[in-house]
Amino acid sequence: MTLLKEAMHRVSGALPMLIRGRVAALRGLTVLVQECALPVGALVEIHQSGARNRPAILGEVVGFSQDHTSVMALGSTEGIRPGDPVVGRESRQTGPVGDSLLGRVIDGLGRPLDAMPLPPDVGSRSLSPPPIGAMQRARIETQLFTGIRAIDGMTPVGRGQRLGIFAGPGVGKSTLLGCIAQRARADVNVIALIGERGREVREFLEHALGPQGLARSVVVVATGDESPLMRLRAAKLACTIAEDFREKGRDVLLMMDSVTRFAHAQRQVGLSVGEPPASKGYTPSVFSELAQLLERAGPLEAGRGSITGLYTVLVEGDDMTEPIADAARGILDGHIMLSRKLAQKAHYPAIDVLDSVSRVADEITDAQHSQDRRHIMRLLALHREVEELVQIGAYVRGSSPETDTAIDAHRRICEYLRQEKTQTPSGDETLSALRAIAAQTGDESAKGKRVR
Repeated sequence: MTLLKEAMHRVSGALPMLIRGRVAALRGLTVLVQECALPVGALVEIHQSGARNRPAILGEVVGFSQDHTSVMALGSTEGIRPGDPVVGRESRQTGPVGDSLLGRVIDGLGRPLDAMPLPPDVGSRSLSPPPIGAMQRARIETQLFTGIRAIDGMTPVGRGQRLGIFAGPGVGKSTLLGCIAQRARADVNVIALIGERGREVREFLEHALGPQGLARSVVVVATGDESPLMRLRAAKLACTIAEDFREKGRDVLLMMDSVTRFAHAQRQVGLSVGEPPASKGYTPSVFSELAQLLERAGPLEAGRGSITGLYTVLVEGDDMTEPIADAARGILDGHIMLSRKLAQKAHYPAIDVLDSVSRVADEITDAQHSQDRRHIMRLLALHREVEELVQIGAYVRGSSPETDTAIDAHRRICEYLRQEKTQTPSGDETLSALRAIAAQTGDESAKGKRVR
C-alpha cells in the first residue's frame, strides 16, 4: 500500500504533456522564457543549442508576467543564448524520502554527494506541503536530553520543541550542533547545512558528527557557492525528510545551520523577480517563508512522531535585534544564546544561560528540577550584578548573604556549565549534579542569613 501511494504521488507530479519554451532574455541568474506555461515551482531544463555535449541547465520557475516566465537557474548560466529551448521536467517541487537515506549525504535536488548511488527504494514527497492544523498538534510534555549539561539542566528542550541557537560567527554553533547530533536521544537526525563553506561540510561530517552520528542521520547540503534556489530547496527537503520519518512514528531531531542563510537566499530570489525590499533589504516573502519553514517542526497527535527543531541563527555584528534574529525569536519556542565573551574565556559550550529561554521548560520538567534551575539562575543573576564591583575590589562581603553565596558558588556553577567534547553525561547525571549545587548553595545562603 505504501509503495502504491508513493507511485501515485510521483505520477501526480509528472507533466501530462511536453511543455516547451525558448529563452528570450537573461538578467543575472534569472532567465526570461517565452511560451512556457508552467506553474511557479516547476523544474525545467535549459538546453544549450550551441553545445551538443554540455548537459542541460536545470532551473526553477519563480515568477511570470503576461509576456514571460521567470526561471532562475540552479547552476551557472554560462553558455545560455537567445532562442535556447526550455523544456518542462516536473510540475512541482518534490524530493526523495525513506529509511534508505540514513547515513547518506545529498544535495537540494536529492542527488547523492557521497560517491554512492541513490537507493532505488526511496519514495517521493512534496517539498511544500499544506500547513498542519493547529488542533492536529500535540502538547510538548517530554524532555529530550541532548547530552549538554548547560542545555539539559538550565534550558531544557522538549520533544517537538523548536529552539533557535543565536550567535555571531566563530562562537561555536556548528560544533554545538555536532555534539547534540551525537548525544541526543532521538531516533533519527536530519541535518541541513545551508550556505556553509565547502571546507566545513566534510569537517562537520568527520569531526563534529562522526561515523556513529552519521549512521542515524540524513545530511542535506547546499554550500554558499550554489544557487540561492538550491539553498532554499535543501532547507525544504530536510523538512520533508523529517516529516516522512515523523509520520512513521519516529522522534526526529531536525538541525538546520543556518536559518539566516536561508533568509539570504530567499531575499536574492525575491529581489530578482522584482519584489520590493522592506526591512534592511529583506523582502516581505522572506518573513512569510521563514514562518512556514519553522512551523513545519513539532509533535503530532498522540501515538505519532515528533520533530524537534534546532535552528542556528547567524547574528550579524552580534546584533540580536537585526530583522532575521528578531523574527525568528518571535516564531520559535525558545532560544539559546552563545556569548562571544564566554568563548573568549575558553568557556565551551559558550551558552549564556541567563539570556537563554525555553518556553516549555516548566511543562517538561518536574518540580525539583524547576526549583533547582531557578535557584542557580538567581545566583548567576546576582553575580552578574556585582561582577564589576568584585573585579575592582569594591564589593563589601556581608552586605547580602545571598550575593556572598553567589560569588562563592560562581566557580562551581561555571564548571558545571562548561563541558569538554569527550564528556557525555546522562540525563540523570546532569540533574543530580544540578541538584547537588542547588542544595549546597541553598544551605550556605540560609546559614549566612542566620549569622547576619
